[in-house]
Amino acid sequence: MKVAKKYLVVGGVAGGASVAAKLRRLSEEDHIVMFEKGPHVSFSNCCLPYYLSGTIEKAEDLVLMTPEKFDKQYNIDARVNNEVIAIDREKKEVEVKDLLSGKTYRESYDKLILSPGAQPVKPDLPGIEKVNTFTIRNVVDIDKLQQSIQRIKPKHITVVGGGFIGIETVENLIEAGYNVTLVQSPDQVLKQFDFDLSQIMHKELIDHGVELILGDRVEAFEKDEVILKSGKRFSSEVIVFGIGVTPDSILAKEAGLKLGKRDTIWVDHNYKTSDPDIYAVGDAIQVYNPISREYEMIALAGPALKQARAVAMHIHGIPVVYPGYIGASVVKCFNYNGAAVGLNERAVKALGIEYDYAFVVPKDKVGLMPDSEELHMKLLFEKPTGRIIGAQAIGRGNVDKRIDVISTIMRAKGTIDHLTDLELCYAPPFGSARDVVNMAGFVASNILHGTFKQVHVDKIRSLLEEGAFVIDVREWDEWDVAHIKGATLIPLSELRKRLDEIPKNRPVYLHCRSGQRSYNAVLALQNLGYTNVYNISGGFIELCFYEYYTDKTTGREPIVTAYDFE
Repeated sequence: MKVAKKYLVVGGVAGGASVAAKLRRLSEEDHIVMFEKGPHVSFSNCCLPYYLSGTIEKAEDLVLMTPEKFDKQYNIDARVNNEVIAIDREKKEVEVKDLLSGKTYRESYDKLILSPGAQPVKPDLPGIEKVNTFTIRNVVDIDKLQQSIQRIKPKHITVVGGGFIGIETVENLIEAGYNVTLVQSPDQVLKQFDFDLSQIMHKELIDHGVELILGDRVEAFEKDEVILKSGKRFSSEVIVFGIGVTPDSILAKEAGLKLGKRDTIWVDHNYKTSDPDIYAVGDAIQVYNPISREYEMIALAGPALKQARAVAMHIHGIPVVYPGYIGASVVKCFNYNGAAVGLNERAVKALGIEYDYAFVVPKDKVGLMPDSEELHMKLLFEKPTGRIIGAQAIGRGNVDKRIDVISTIMRAKGTIDHLTDLELCYAPPFGSARDVVNMAGFVASNILHGTFKQVHVDKIRSLLEEGAFVIDVREWDEWDVAHIKGATLIPLSELRKRLDEIPKNRPVYLHCRSGQRSYNAVLALQNLGYTNVYNISGGFIELCFYEYYTDKTTGREPIVTAYDFE
């Protein structure tokens, strides 16, 4: 008969609760104890901001499992309000403090699994005691924030930080009817995306009434007042910090366990720490990124769940494969959705990888369908191998589907040429016969193999200032709505009849709405002997998105006669 083992799990939610449940599924004899210092052992932390808008009506709806359910359904001893405060590795015991009674006690273990998660960063700024400040980590936090808002009835709420939690908090506060300012120290929100794509989100935020302050930071507070580094001051009765998280690795550090990058908990490919009887999972550990070939911290629920399963299997002698993690993620910002995977341009440049990228803006389904929407996709690939190293997509439609497909190809070490022949589901309500993913592959393959040359929208303003020759190949009615100042209109339908207007002795830059018609024009000109022609990737719509926010917030002269987003 199998000898029963005793497993202790520190922390609940995604990582801890999942490893405890998987351990039980693999054995009925073992004694499993899970400690959670908060009052809730299992809750949907990803849904927390949606309580602010009433999308989730009650705070208790965020709680997924109670200690009673864990006991009855899994025979797991889940102890809330119990904090593990020390690990005695030599005796294989933990010291636990009952936060309600104040008493401490010890529990022995055969194996110990750490899932402490990450702590939200709350900076110690001058005057912080003079304002109502909040962070969002658990149900208690979000309920405290909501109750405070309802009590204070603020005229203005400030969210500091434009990452996932910041964006979702802003959206839900706006939906609830509050005036909101978002302050972000870098010059863009959502660092997973590159600067060009983030401009779409900037427009979406200000279009929904958000006061968006980029490239500035909170320096201090006065009574119900925010003071920025630039000197700007404004009133705000509620401040929500969403400026990032740090691994909650204090317990591991005090126990003498090896730490990794950014004070994460070091683990091997089986999620075993430097102590062979202690494992760790979730936001607090370092993970290997097979694209960058570096270790990093990834605070996402999906990896935590997979790590939890792997730990339970390894404890029971079942082989597991460590694939590494490439950071597939998705976020909603009002009417737009954004998804990303792998490396962005900043990361690629920092690593010194030779690369290029395709930027396409096709419809997410057949254009005749009334709910079809343009989808902006950026596909980064390594030169000269064509290895896919990152992808980003923003649009009103199913961006997650496209990034999920590319993420799968990346995990299989695929290249851009794998995307061109990828067979994907098609019917008009769902997509197109040549899906966005296929289109990105086509363009990337053409770029890699030198079929045509391109220039990106971030270069257009400077090119115009230098007197560049730009051709708009859209039709007359499109030109009348909006166009690039100084461009020449030669519709694709008239191109071959007006070759005498196109110079061969200087670079020529062509664009249409999305880059597809101008690509055809570029190839036609190349076949007619032109050697210095470039397609403007993303076309006029991408240029409008790229220029809009900066134009509106700085008052600079637009390079377009009007913006056309529809």
